[in-house]
Amino acid sequence: MSREAIQHENLFPECESLMVEIYERCSEKAPNFGVLAEHLKDSLCKTVRKYLQNNSSEEPTTEEVKNFLRQIQADDLFLAIACANGNERAWWEFDQQHRSYLERVARHLARTDIDAQEVVDSVYVELYGTRVVNGERVSKFATYSGRGSLRGWLRTVIWHALVDLHRASHDEVSLDEMTENVGEGYAHATFAKVNLGGEVDRINQIAKDRYRKATLSAIENAFANLDDHEKLLLLYYHVENLKLREIARLVENSESPLRGWFQRKSVSREKNPATRIHESTVMRWLEKSYAKVLKMFRTELQAVHKLSEDELNICMELATEDLAGQNLYRNLTTT
Repeated sequence: MSREAIQHENLFPECESLMVEIYERCSEKAPNFGVLAEHLKDSLCKTVRKYLQNNSSEEPTTEEVKNFLRQIQADDLFLAIACANGNERAWWEFDQQHRSYLERVARHLARTDIDAQEVVDSVYVELYGTRVVNGERVSKFATYSGRGSLRGWLRTVIWHALVDLHRASHDEVSLDEMTENVGEGYAHATFAKVNLGGEVDRINQIAKDRYRKATLSAIENAFANLDDHEKLLLLYYHVENLKLREIARLVENSESPLRGWFQRKSVSREKNPATRIHESTVMRWLEKSYAKVLKMFRTELQAVHKLSEDELNICMELATEDLAGQNLYRNLTTT
């Protein structure tokens, strides 16, 4: 660590009481967000470090750092941290406060209403988190520093999403990656059929063929052993190709077979059953369904077919191929 960095770190203990004060104020306003003091402190320290690194003026004083901390949009940052952590109440607050704003900005910037809705969907996916790093889900909210309002930051996120909308679509991903990359661009990936040309090593192909039957059996059985609500979610999402917002609207319908289950599981709707269901809720339960499929898939291959870890990895690769076309989903029918 450089001498300058050490000097910067020495400023933090002197700002500890102010950060505690900020946390207590935010926690009092939103006690149900589940944000711990160290969560907010870590975020504040990260923001301060970046500020100090970009500050080309003379060596900053403790008072200057404190003044900087007082300018942080603490309530917005508190909400962002809670949403990044997956807190249901925080997501409900975010949806109530900012969903309509996101839609207005998207309609203003996008060429068509369809593009606007696509962007809002993709932004929700990013905000929830589409990948796992070191066992932790990475949410776009983690990049919000509290410098400037949350809405100003969201406007920038919308703009970047509009740019990305016109770029090449995501490559198809494996069954394993689906559990780490939940979202519109990822989870709708199909099991792509591999074009086996004459240049493919015949020995490798024979080895793969040995595991095809086991792989297909394990996938189909995993689907068959899902609970009815999980099967319905996957049917809506993969077979009927409904988007997250469309599934959410279906769940809100009083006649939906999923409605009762969602109400039982959602803490935010215990007191108000009519609360609007947002995409993050649908995404979270899709994610759990993927994780359950993956667990049962691996368990059958290991316990029933007695495959080693290396052999299991071969089956994981085979799971990306079109092993059964639409028949792959035949066991998603509900009773």
